[in-house]
Amino acid sequence: MKYLIVGLGNIGTEYQNTRHNIGFTVLDAFAKASNAFFEDHRYGATCEVRLKGHTLILLKPSTYMNLSGMAVRYWINKEKIALENLLVVVDDLALPFGSLRLKPKGSDAGHNGLRNIQELLGTNQYNRLRFGIGNDFPKGAQVDYVLGHWTETEQQTLPARVDVAVEIVKSFCLAGVQNTMNQYNNK
Repeated sequence: MKYLIVGLGNIGTEYQNTRHNIGFTVLDAFAKASNAFFEDHRYGATCEVRLKGHTLILLKPSTYMNLSGMAVRYWINKEKIALENLLVVVDDLALPFGSLRLKPKGSDAGHNGLRNIQELLGTNQYNRLRFGIGNDFPKGAQVDYVLGHWTETEQQTLPARVDVAVEIVKSFCLAGVQNTMNQYNNK
């Protein structure tokens, strides 16, 4: 069975280790733990990970966040991956920092990356792992917050939460979305 795991983020050193790039961070951790290395390809950097007979293609789009759908559509078609085997890892302002929620479908909730994916796939019926980044910013400062770097306190907790996100991705591929939601959501 083949899966496409997409971590949303923006390319470029100015975006490294920002809240908006948590999708890249989770995929980097997954690849490192699997001794896999990303290579640049069309619309993004990819690597392949084998997991108990399953093939996982990890994708970090190079299209910038707002055009993530171009990369997702290209790779899902190129690799002939069923829509139910797509998982998008994304930052979420509506969740407290470090909270993790797996969902089999949903709205874009104002997230431009999810909006573009939905537009180009023609559906919101795809899996997403929402990684809470909190919303501790003054009115009008959302963009600076999302594109900002983690606080010192957040940096101390972040590796453990990223490890849990990697476990959720593995469980999604091995046990399915419903079982994984039952095991990890609300914890």
